Amino acid sequence: MGTARWLTIVGIGEDGWDGLSPAARAAVEGATILYGGSRHLDLVPVVAGQQRLSWPSPMTDAFPDLLARCGQRVCVLASGDPSWYGVGATLSRLVPAAETTLIPAPSAFSLAAARLGWPLQDCRCLTVHGRPLEQVIPHLQPNAKLLLLSWDGTTPAKLAALLRARGFGASRLTVLEAMGGPREGRLEATADAWSAEQVADLNTIALDCVAAPGARVLPLAPGLPDDWFEHDGQITKREVRAVTLSFLAPRRGELLWDVGAGSGSIGIEWMLRDPANRAIAVEHHPERIARILSNASAFGVPGLTLARGKAPAALEGLERPDAIFIGGGLTADGVLAACWDALPAGGRIAANAVTLESEAVLIDAHKRLGGELTQIAVARASAVGGFRGWRAAMPVTLWRAEKPYAEGAWTA
Repeated sequence: MGTARWLTIVGIGEDGWDGLSPAARAAVEGATILYGGSRHLDLVPVVAGQQRLSWPSPMTDAFPDLLARCGQRVCVLASGDPSWYGVGATLSRLVPAAETTLIPAPSAFSLAAARLGWPLQDCRCLTVHGRPLEQVIPHLQPNAKLLLLSWDGTTPAKLAALLRARGFGASRLTVLEAMGGPREGRLEATADAWSAEQVADLNTIALDCVAAPGARVLPLAPGLPDDWFEHDGQITKREVRAVTLSFLAPRRGELLWDVGAGSGSIGIEWMLRDPANRAIAVEHHPERIARILSNASAFGVPGLTLARGKAPAALEGLERPDAIFIGGGLTADGVLAACWDALPAGGRIAANAVTLESEAVLIDAHKRLGGELTQIAVARASAVGGFRGWRAAMPVTLWRAEKPYAEGAWTA
């Protein structure tokens, strides 16, 4: 590609041509090729000799043709601020910033905050447009204010149902339709009272969260209660899970392999630490795979990926991780070696053992590779006749290590 600014991305609102700045109007009128959705194209006047191209479905099918027009005067129309969950964010990964001019209009988030008098910096701005609604769940916190870009006119009713199911029925939904244009509308009700099954497809939801006593609010610290997960006993217990997450030390945008995932609890809590975090759960047991998927949805991380099969074979071809947890299959031949070899320099690994055999594997790993070896013993109070006493769980041995920057492959 060249270095001239051949691509201009113009944000446009429901007020259309009247709402565009002189610079935005000049970019639209001066383009030889104009891309946009049919709704956006209808908002601007026809220019003689200009080629107008409506996005196909999926939109990405048009990108090769768009990129091939490098050097021509190309303009793309997009809703509001194109860099906020818009085509501008996608094109920024394909076209260098030095070749792009971006002229934003007010985003739907800005307009919604202005309508309600909410300070935008205090709001959590999300989109469920083309994404699972369940990803809202981690953000359902008492007194939180959420702004959501809807998928379509059924989204508010679906959100209201989700809120009722999670003890947030008293939360207030304000649905803002077609903001900034002549068709602008507004509907308000609590989730408990919401009755509109269908609203305008172009809508933004403002949600003022209210949690009822006993509502399932996901805490911000690791170590969720065991009984919140579906499991068959193969779960890293709450206290051990919290320590394991601290050993894995999640950082924003990182990828975890959860090997022998069981219920998926480690991968799920890894993803809950930050919306940009990802995890691949490696599991071969069909019933556990079903539980992992169910748990991921229930905790609002439906993007958790499954690798179906037994390690180490199931690890082949997976995207290289930043960190690895081994919760099952530790004694299988080649599992620990394959995981260690997959780690990049600076990557972290943690593994837990309950049996003497798996503990021996970790002791050997500690001898070979260093790191830290820790044992945790947890006891919980329970009934002993008419009294109470401590009932100890099996101790768990934990090993963690960070791969050095000058380190060869695992050797037998």
